[in-house]
Amino acid sequence: METKTSEMTTIGKKVKRVDAIQKVKGESKFVSDYEFKGMLYGALVLSKHSRARVKRINTDKAKKINGVKVVLTYKDIPGENQLGEVVEDMPCLVPIGEEVRYFGDVVALVAAESQQIANMAADAVEVEYEDLPPVLSIEESLKNEIKVHESGNILTSKKIRKGNVEEGFKQSDMIIEDDFFADYQEHAYLETQGIFAVPEPSGMTIYGSMQCPYYVQNAVPKILGISMNSIRIVQSDTGGAFGGKEDVPSYVAAQCALLAYHTKRPVLLSYSREVDIQFTSKRHPIKSHYKVGFKKDGRLVAMEIKAHMDIGAYATLSPIVMYRSLVHAAGAYDVPNVKVDIDGVYTNKVPCGAFRGFGSPQVLFAIESIMDESSKQLGIDPIDLRLKNALKVGSKTSTDHLLTESVGAVETIMHAIKLADYENLKKSVSEFNSKNRFKKRGIGVSHIIYGVALGAAGQSLDAAGALVQIQRDGSVSIHVGNTEMGQGMKTVLAMIAAETLGQKFEKISVENTDTSYVQDSGPTVASRATLFSGNAVKEACEQIKSKILSMFSKIKDVDEEEVTIKDGVIFSGDVKMTFEEIVGICYNSNVNLISSSWFKSPKLNWDPKTGLGEAYLTYSYATQIVVVEVDMLTGRTSVVDVFTSHDVGKALNPVGLTGQVEGGFVQGMGYALYEEIKMRDGKILTDNFSTYIIPTINDIPQSIKIDFVEDEFSQGPFGAKGIGEPSLMPAPAAVANGISNAIGKRVKSIPATQEYVLNLIEEE
Repeated sequence: METKTSEMTTIGKKVKRVDAIQKVKGESKFVSDYEFKGMLYGALVLSKHSRARVKRINTDKAKKINGVKVVLTYKDIPGENQLGEVVEDMPCLVPIGEEVRYFGDVVALVAAESQQIANMAADAVEVEYEDLPPVLSIEESLKNEIKVHESGNILTSKKIRKGNVEEGFKQSDMIIEDDFFADYQEHAYLETQGIFAVPEPSGMTIYGSMQCPYYVQNAVPKILGISMNSIRIVQSDTGGAFGGKEDVPSYVAAQCALLAYHTKRPVLLSYSREVDIQFTSKRHPIKSHYKVGFKKDGRLVAMEIKAHMDIGAYATLSPIVMYRSLVHAAGAYDVPNVKVDIDGVYTNKVPCGAFRGFGSPQVLFAIESIMDESSKQLGIDPIDLRLKNALKVGSKTSTDHLLTESVGAVETIMHAIKLADYENLKKSVSEFNSKNRFKKRGIGVSHIIYGVALGAAGQSLDAAGALVQIQRDGSVSIHVGNTEMGQGMKTVLAMIAAETLGQKFEKISVENTDTSYVQDSGPTVASRATLFSGNAVKEACEQIKSKILSMFSKIKDVDEEEVTIKDGVIFSGDVKMTFEEIVGICYNSNVNLISSSWFKSPKLNWDPKTGLGEAYLTYSYATQIVVVEVDMLTGRTSVVDVFTSHDVGKALNPVGLTGQVEGGFVQGMGYALYEEIKMRDGKILTDNFSTYIIPTINDIPQSIKIDFVEDEFSQGPFGAKGIGEPSLMPAPAAVANGISNAIGKRVKSIPATQEYVLNLIEEE
């Protein structure tokens, strides 16, 4: 039985972020801060074509440049020349006779004494191409006339078949249909991709800015043709990731490791912003068609959804991203009849992969737009329509998953209503609009569901380990397999350890991930770090705590069940001792105070043929209400107010949660309004922060009010679920709905840029 928050010393309290001081002082060590004797610098030779056959590679001029140590092509790969975490369809270096498939494929590598020399040498490598016609759109790809890969342009297809949609539409009083499009989004992490490969007597150590060190540990040995125990992966402090450093660092590390392997010297490969944007994965563009049936009272009866996902030139993580799009396509609602089909198609453009929300913001934008448009046609308030169809305990999701606990969906709606003072908010917006001719305000609503962790499609990876050690002075060292990339995981894990052990929070240290300490713990994605690593840390701490309690009860002759450890003191009645004192006694008595633990997802029942079953271990929910203001003369949109309520299971670190939701909203708002990838013939033109527009501090709403619903999950540490990805997911839909409400025209595509909105306003 869990302790109430009021009885806890750390969980639910305000604490100082464990890495705050180092980051504020500039003491954190990112990849480019490392220095090694004799280090070299790497550079890439990238394709300058969306699709072409490599006819010839001439490295002679590059090799003659003073300071160049090596220029490598596919012939210099000692192991396999294939990369890909799910589908091995991407060459590390494109061979002569093979095709480059996007403007960014890597043809050769350079290592030199300085970055300037390396870049100069990369420019000097001569590559002769035979131009081939590229596939640059979903529609063109579906024709399958020009094949991006010999296997065909549809990589994979997924479906849901729940109930009978044809019968459902017959029973519907109103049917609404529409098409939607959600475009690319760039991760825009402040630290670009970077890897440092250091040869060692026993193999190689790789330091990297990454969120999945074990992916790197799998990829590099294959390229080098060596065993996994020859490679040690150490995560350096990571300056943001948002999914963009899930599988991409495996490709960067393979390139860097090749250079270190051949030169026998440490090599730093750090991408420029332009190379990073051109080469690395993006959020998937998704085109979708929705047909939805309602009863007159607003009750949902049937949904039929057809979607196509542009995966780009290579699969990367697209099959897994597609699974999440599939499961979330029908939204956070109780619908008896659901039919979903989604295809992932290859194009000769930048590959797409993991991005915060992982394929769900695109389809949630579509279904939430449908819900808003339907509320208008039915004459039902958007909030009331969502309340009528919201999931509860006893409801079944779109995949027919029976929900038995921790379903705070309705509560998030009710909390958002209260937070926004909804009825008065509607009146104030109406009053503003009546007084202003050229500026109009609109209220946007969204309600979302999020499947926590990797789900049925990723059960083989859904586990995590922890190693906890109490040092002789009572301080605590923790190693986990998941990574800190700015989201605050270290702080939460330290809080869990402090609460479980009874030691003071400031005595806990959570180290950067090192593959030599903990078994492969899967990727740090899907808002799973708190749930999985948190449970592993908690269990390991409980194992150690039981030894400490046993020792205290033995030496003090007290009943072990009456012994408590709290805030650095162990006691039973008036018999007390500091945590440090009892640890010293344990050490002197040869008591083992190190423990490892392994938490894995319970088995989920899932049928991929029908798309029915237990899609995820549990779900988080959120409701968001926003007020936007649109300049009717220019189309410029700004967000005025935000009111958000999230069901998080248990708020372990309220300050950290608030920060996550604020940051997630701003990133989601950027996707809704500003962040537009522009291309010409497959080449990204917006390849730096002067051309790719992201929100600045001036764009952040003056008011962001946040509230948490705590409907505890029995299998979460202290009842917690995830927040990292759900923090972004309501924003694109809410903002788009707000614009639609303000201008009286439906936003059907995001980002809803100034030009797009102005065109909508001017449409007859």
